Amino acid sequence: MHVTHLTALILALGLLWPVGPPPPEILRGWQPPPGPYAAGHRGVDLAAPPGTQVLAPIDGTVTFAGPVGGRGALTLTLPATGTPPLRTTFTPVTPLVTTGTRVRAGTPIARVTPGTHCPRNCLHWGLLRGDQYLNPLLLTKRVPARLLPVED
Repeated sequence: MHVTHLTALILALGLLWPVGPPPPEILRGWQPPPGPYAAGHRGVDLAAPPGTQVLAPIDGTVTFAGPVGGRGALTLTLPATGTPPLRTTFTPVTPLVTTGTRVRAGTPIARVTPGTHCPRNCLHWGLLRGDQYLNPLLLTKRVPARLLPVED
């Protein structure tokens, strides 16, 4: 799927934030790596204390719920988002649902657990199509920026 078609699809879906409301503070933004094995930040870190419920940002199917590298992780695959379908990931979490569970947007799917990924406790939220990482903030409804007049 071409990038502009992907952007149009995501904007049409109008998805929810995985924690909140209100929308959480973004502790660290998406910094795509220059290559598949290079350093980068392949998601965003959202401020979230331990125990915070993680909500499904859209209807989907849980395609992984379990430990990865000593941390709890959950992957939600989004139907009707092309081939391969979009997948959104969450760490560190304790899954509340099992692999194969279909969930609706807004359904609690996990709880944030303590981790060492951020200086403050956070939820790391990722987005992929196949093996290509994308910015998960594309999935959120955000108010468009407006320029205001400069006052003397």
